[in-house]
Amino acid sequence: MRDLFVQWLTEITAPYWHSPLSIDQFVTALQETFHMVFFAMLFGTLWGFIQAVILLVTRPEGIMPNRAVYHLLNPIVNALRSLPFIILLIAAIPLTKFLVGTSIGTWAAIVPLTIYVGPYIGRLIETSLLEVNAGIVESAQAMGASPLQIIFKFIIPEARSSLILNLTTATISLIGATAMAGAVGAGGIGDLAISYGYQRFDTSVVILTVIVLLILVQLVQSLGDWLSKIR
Repeated sequence: MRDLFVQWLTEITAPYWHSPLSIDQFVTALQETFHMVFFAMLFGTLWGFIQAVILLVTRPEGIMPNRAVYHLLNPIVNALRSLPFIILLIAAIPLTKFLVGTSIGTWAAIVPLTIYVGPYIGRLIETSLLEVNAGIVESAQAMGASPLQIIFKFIIPEARSSLILNLTTATISLIGATAMAGAVGAGGIGDLAISYGYQRFDTSVVILTVIVLLILVQLVQSLGDWLSKIR
């Protein structure tokens, strides 16, 4: 299927494609970008959700206040969020080598991408959950709901639209980070822009990667807006 798609795309663009970059390389870079975004979002969302729930319930006015846990986790999240991604890429190399055996390639990039997006998603999810009217939580407690029931049956359903929009924002931020990961040989669209656009002075490749990233961002935002309106 992939080979047929590449062949079809090559035939269509042949009269207009005058770059040393082949269509096959371009499609491969797209696949690598999707791969990094999907798995980093998957792992980052799991991490962020756990983090957000813990911060939500243990905060001083939460349903299970715990000052020790809250004041330990909160600064850790803030510290991770404050790291510029390009520095995080380098700082995470030892951990990346330990987990995946290499510091180069798509799978290697997923490790720092997850570390980058996890705390960010956690804060976004926490913000969405905090927007839920306190009266809903009080009503759930009055009905005898357990903390888990309050979270999964009352708070999360009420925050659904906000959660989707915030996860959309995180996905768009992650797409930008995957492009930056190309600077360390992670592959993807960013790697094309650096290897062919910057290092070989091919402006057309840079323009192409920018257009593709803009289209991806627009598609993700449109999908997120649509999903948030579904009830």
